[in-house]
Amino acid sequence: MDKDRIRQRVWDDLAESGEARFPFPPHGRIPNFAGADEAATRLAATDEWAAAATVKSNPDAPQLPVRRAALRAGKVLYVAVPRLRDERAFRRLDPAEIDDVDDATTIGGIEEYGDPVGPAEMAPVELIVSGSVAVNEAGTRIGKGEGYSDLEFAVLREFDPVDETTTTVTTVHERQVLDADLPTDDRDVPMDLVVTPSRTVRTGAGGKPSGIEWDALSDERIAEMPLLARLAGE
Repeated sequence: MDKDRIRQRVWDDLAESGEARFPFPPHGRIPNFAGADEAATRLAATDEWAAAATVKSNPDAPQLPVRRAALRAGKVLYVAVPRLRDERAFRRLDPAEIDDVDDATTIGGIEEYGDPVGPAEMAPVELIVSGSVAVNEAGTRIGKGEGYSDLEFAVLREFDPVDETTTTVTTVHERQVLDADLPTDDRDVPMDLVVTPSRTVRTGAGGKPSGIEWDALSDERIAEMPLLARLAGE
């Protein structure tokens, strides 16, 4: 089964089971799910979370509780600008400078409260949280199909913030954890932890991408992202 069919299967299942949550429909996005708060709480109880002073998270709805938990725990939080559309393509949220954590961690609040930074300005990131459409217990992750989460990791590997030892995590509904081999390629970032509302899976995955695979990017896509356009010209 290819990635598109897997995505459709998971989106349909979350919608039909009633486990999807706003925004609706779950299709075409990182789906929000019943129990996202519980998954965030379970993640926050792990040793990997406790050891991380700096966290990067995706901006999607199901990881909103994770972003709030990070700031409330005193962790510096980085969030990428959607589609890496700015040259300073990340936003830094410092808990010492934020009074309203609930507002600051929404999509609009990230832009309002976050300081624009480029990857060279970022502190080492010790834990990365990604949204998923599907994942398995081996840590193979399938996103919504645009490739930005994996590209963000590759960009950060080109600088200092992440390396092979950076912990990668996804929080998902149990229905998104498939008991199957999932298609993957060298650009896909494997997940070290898969966290659902009811369990934490340490996958033992390895082999994280070492940087940007320029041959996999069209000239048009590079031109759409100022940071990549600058790197390509250096």
